[in-house]
Amino acid sequence: LIACPFSPSSHQVKLGGGRTIHNRRCVPLRSSSHLPPKLEHLVQETLDSNRKIVVVTGGVLSGIGKGVTASSMGVLFRAMGYRVTALKIDPYLNVDAGTMSPFEHGEVFVLDDGGETDLDLGNYERFLSVSLTKDSNLSTGKIYQSVIERERVGEYLGKTVQVVPHISDAIQEWILKVAQTPVSRFSKAASDNDCSKDEPPEICIVELGGTLGDIESMPFVEALRQLQENLGYKNLCFAHVSLVPSLGDPAEQKTKPTQHSVKSMMQLGLRPDFLCCRGKEQLEPSTVSKLSLFTSVPKGAIVSLHDVSNIYRVPLMMIEQNVHSMLAQRLRMGPYEKGVDYSAVEDLTQIEESDVIKDWKKLADSVDEPESECVIGIVGKYIEQGDAYLSVVKALTHASIATKQRLRIEWIEASSLCEDDDDDAEKNSDKTAWERLKLCDGVVVPGGFGSRGMEGKIRTIQYLRENKVPFLGICLGMQATVIEYCRNVLGIKKAHSAEFVDDLVKDEEDAVIFMPEGDRTRLGGTMRLGARETELLEGSIARRMYGTEKVMERHRHRYEVNPALVSRLESAGLQFVGRNTDESGQRMEVCELSESTHPYFVASQYHPEFTSRPELPNPLFLGLLETCKKTISSKATVAN
Repeated sequence: LIACPFSPSSHQVKLGGGRTIHNRRCVPLRSSSHLPPKLEHLVQETLDSNRKIVVVTGGVLSGIGKGVTASSMGVLFRAMGYRVTALKIDPYLNVDAGTMSPFEHGEVFVLDDGGETDLDLGNYERFLSVSLTKDSNLSTGKIYQSVIERERVGEYLGKTVQVVPHISDAIQEWILKVAQTPVSRFSKAASDNDCSKDEPPEICIVELGGTLGDIESMPFVEALRQLQENLGYKNLCFAHVSLVPSLGDPAEQKTKPTQHSVKSMMQLGLRPDFLCCRGKEQLEPSTVSKLSLFTSVPKGAIVSLHDVSNIYRVPLMMIEQNVHSMLAQRLRMGPYEKGVDYSAVEDLTQIEESDVIKDWKKLADSVDEPESECVIGIVGKYIEQGDAYLSVVKALTHASIATKQRLRIEWIEASSLCEDDDDDAEKNSDKTAWERLKLCDGVVVPGGFGSRGMEGKIRTIQYLRENKVPFLGICLGMQATVIEYCRNVLGIKKAHSAEFVDDLVKDEEDAVIFMPEGDRTRLGGTMRLGARETELLEGSIARRMYGTEKVMERHRHRYEVNPALVSRLESAGLQFVGRNTDESGQRMEVCELSESTHPYFVASQYHPEFTSRPELPNPLFLGLLETCKKTISSKATVAN
């Protein structure tokens, strides 16, 4: 027998002597009937459910705005009444973002199920108002780990495991599984008033991280090419985000970077259906015509994503360019007009009158029309990397929108506050760090890892407490709060965290201790992660702000407040008004000073920023901004 490069059929031929052989007919190996059973089942389920997939890619440079573009498209689908989910593909070899430095990669966004993911998933949750899962972030490390585990148990039946078809098939399976995984409107951690029950999504938006042409993303590009072949043209479309810079004086829009980006995309087997062009100014008609000529993308499908006053205007800008109708026509959704090219279709969906878009317009307008200004200081370790505290900034923004204030953030390096007379701490200003801190209306001390800047955070909290400046501490910020109170109120001068000092006196100086169930040897995925329940004390500030006895919030920590010191701290005035209720026993989750002592002095072990939404600000951030507004108003009244 001569080996055939196609798969054998099950047709049998009888030979003399009772022997039977398989008659090898040439059938194309990758026809739909010869997909691996798992992938074939997922493809069929997607087709039967009429589920659609939108893939967003990027070219020219990284950080071009793929995440906001993908999220904004999700808003359009929400306004059309569809259930939307999202998947972020990161081509790096890390299994997840949990062990990556904030200096290099920005913040780690934590999901309800404990997934440590890329910060873009925060954008998806905030724009789509859904609670995603850890599978919604796919990395090269995850996919290779999964394929290697399957090979080790013999799932591939002795075959040579290769990038194509095994890795590419596994990627397709992952995408289709995420696309069918039920999601719920609003995060369960943020509110117990979910807008809908868990139901399978109707739309899945996939963002391919990095820049097309990067060597590490090649398996994903090939998998996406195959996926469109398997699902069919009407069930999957591509939106490519590229850059159209303006150079010269007077400025001229240059199309060459986008031309080369699309050419590279087409050489890889992908063809953009929508071309989303980033730039300072709106695309000129001549620029659109030139791009259409050289990229073969219809003029109507070339979308101008120029700079606007705030990111909440991006979905509205897309509506002005009829992107919602073109998406519906291209994917054969809703009132599909047969025989009409998707780029030429008129407004099919009338989503401008939907509640989602009406609320979105109010949100965008309120950002641009504040009643007053509020200066919030963020005292942290990673301030040189703007994305390291992205969710904190977003949560503050949501609260400032709700309180009709213009938010101005004062970034302060914690290590520059270690000494009151530190004149070398000037950063980005002609004022010292302490002088800039004293000009803030309120201060947030966010989470972090490592000892650098810890003393600066402790000194900051002492100043805020003694001078009655509104304060919110998060994770390590709460631990620093407890250490400061032990030192300066209880008189335990050597109080510290066991994370940074080894020889502390047990249950006296060790204000913060390592959690018993923690793992000191493995770093990835071994912290206390995900949404956990906290019970709030009646009459507390936190209970009033949340408006409920029990809340679910997301955690990411290895150390906790030492329970042995809690009674002494409470006797001295620091009340632990939030405690966990799970099987791990009582843990201190929220502490605060009474309003008779301080206008707003609250700290939480969990991360409230991860559950804040534009239409539903997290209560702890909202409380901070409301207090700041009252304080500013009181000062103005006194001054007058």
